[in-house]
Amino acid sequence: MMIDLRQVALTYQAPDGEVEALKDVTLSVEDGEFVSIIGPSGCGKSTLLALIAGLETPTAGTVMVDGETVTVPSPKIGFMPQRDQLFPWRSIWGNVTLGLELRRQNTPERQAHVRTLLERYGLDGFAHKQPAQLSGGMRQRCALIRTLATEPKILLLDEPFSALDHQTRLSVSADIHRIIRQEGKTSLLVTHDISEAISLSDRIVVLSHRPATVKSIHDLSVLHRYAPMERRAQPEFQTLFHHIWKELDIND
Repeated sequence: MMIDLRQVALTYQAPDGEVEALKDVTLSVEDGEFVSIIGPSGCGKSTLLALIAGLETPTAGTVMVDGETVTVPSPKIGFMPQRDQLFPWRSIWGNVTLGLELRRQNTPERQAHVRTLLERYGLDGFAHKQPAQLSGGMRQRCALIRTLATEPKILLLDEPFSALDHQTRLSVSADIHRIIRQEGKTSLLVTHDISEAISLSDRIVVLSHRPATVKSIHDLSVLHRYAPMERRAQPEFQTLFHHIWKELDIND
């Protein structure tokens, strides 16, 4: 089991008093699995990723990654935020190798791995370009390659497609999903988009309003044989969409 949360709770101090963000959250993600977390705005989805990444400490419960209790940020985890966060003054090569520089791992072997990733995913001809010269989809691929360059076992994806327009978002999310599958990474995606979650995931975890608890977990094995765009045409897609939509009712 790559990610294992047991009865996790988090309460933090705000200017107007204590805020209970998470309560009794128990969930797991298997090796190679792609799981999406969806829930009402402000319910603690991104906070959950921060706990797994070792950026926050739970008030109660345990957070484990690859069999080890999380106490500090782990090199086994790669994080992909909402925006690509490419530095405009660095070349694409300078951006995708930034993590290696910061970790002092910018060795010839690691550089060769990055070149392979750029070539594999159609960006080898853009290594010396600037981010402004790339489309939004290409920038997101660069951001993912930057994350993959350090060879993490787990990817935490915090709404990485939210800054894209709808049409670009559809194609880029399918593209990123393909890359993640090919690289065999365990992935946990936070999203507000129900359709996106159904299109990409093996399972979907639905969180309640704050303090967030696990409201339900949906197994999408019936859709596993379909590519992300193909899933949207299946009758099971609409059934799942409406079921999850009702679970997220803001009046709940």
